[in-house]
Amino acid sequence: MPAELQPKPPLKIFLCSPRGFCAGVVRAIDTVERALKLYGAPVYVRHEIVHNRYVVDSLKEKGAIFVEELTEVPDTQAPVVFSAHGVPKSIPAEAERRNFFALDATCPLVTKVHREAEIHFKRGREILLIGHEGHPEVVGTMGQLPLGAVVLIETVEDADAFVPKDANNLAFVTQTTLSVDDTAEIAAHLKKRFPTIVGPYKEDICYATTNRQLAVKKVAPHVDAMIVVGSANSSNTQRLREVAEREGCKLAFLVQRAADIDWTILDGIEAIGITAGASAPEVLVEEVIEALAAHYTISIDTVNAIDEDVFFPLPRPLRPAAAE
Repeated sequence: MPAELQPKPPLKIFLCSPRGFCAGVVRAIDTVERALKLYGAPVYVRHEIVHNRYVVDSLKEKGAIFVEELTEVPDTQAPVVFSAHGVPKSIPAEAERRNFFALDATCPLVTKVHREAEIHFKRGREILLIGHEGHPEVVGTMGQLPLGAVVLIETVEDADAFVPKDANNLAFVTQTTLSVDDTAEIAAHLKKRFPTIVGPYKEDICYATTNRQLAVKKVAPHVDAMIVVGSANSSNTQRLREVAEREGCKLAFLVQRAADIDWTILDGIEAIGITAGASAPEVLVEEVIEALAAHYTISIDTVNAIDEDVFFPLPRPLRPAAAE
């Protein structure tokens, strides 16, 4: 029988919910699109607005110009957007000095961490930041305060090795896109060593990161493989893969698009989970499902961990009343 007439093997798909775009990502993308609609092209964006190549390329086609530093932006009246990850204070200061029309698309939950760090600093506390070195969000958070005011803690070993100036005058904040379990472990070590350390009043890890990891935890033990749709430079996406592996899924891997799937490693699987990082659009999840349907006779179950209804308004200059 020709290969194209062979019956396709059955495959059960468990679709994690929630997955994909969070409110902060929607707000950031809408900021660029609204600016393009109101002011026309170009709109300059410092750093990838969110960590997803499909999203970035789509906005480029509409007239967005992405730069890594403001030095790459010419003197212009065009809008200049700061990405969802947040920026050091030096960036808005430079934009003001150059009279740019700046639009801050920083996720409000990242801004919350910035404000927490500033409050701790004003109260004279030494601040620890649990996060990943070099991530734009970490660079932005550390850049809210003078050099040396924030100490980065990446691992339990870092937490154990840290030597404070005053063990009774400490505080910690966290990156918003970390592994919930890893962060809890590091925080527990800090609290054990320094019982008076002040932590976040409300969890710094954002609701979307937490909820997407929760959905993966429900699915991972019951599937042979887990596809995580998203970009390799997306922190919350990488954490989803790690959570799947930790929860017992033997094969968990990232794909940016369906074309990235290595079909040889899926040989013999009967059940697969699919999730997507907070910066991955649903169209890419649908693309992956269509690709699986071409190779298997699929059935789909959606596994819902929690309902989300979070909404963040656009930056004030882009809201309808202000724009008019």
